[in-house]
Amino acid sequence: MSQTTTMTQEDIQQEIDTLKAQLSGDMFKDMEIRDQIHNLEMKLHGVKPIDSHIDCVGCGS
Repeated sequence: MSQTTTMTQEDIQQEIDTLKAQLSGDMFKDMEIRDQIHNLEMKLHGVKPIDSHIDCVGCGS
């Protein structure tokens, strides 16, 4: 998917499902894929990293 376009929740979920299908069960081989899944899930649920200094525009958190 192009990073220049805004992803809808459906697009994000589809990307997560695609990445999950690529998991091999080997923790070390899957580490990068799991990181991508985690980042997409955070975006899907509107969560920001704990250490993030970037504030949410909508709620100011």
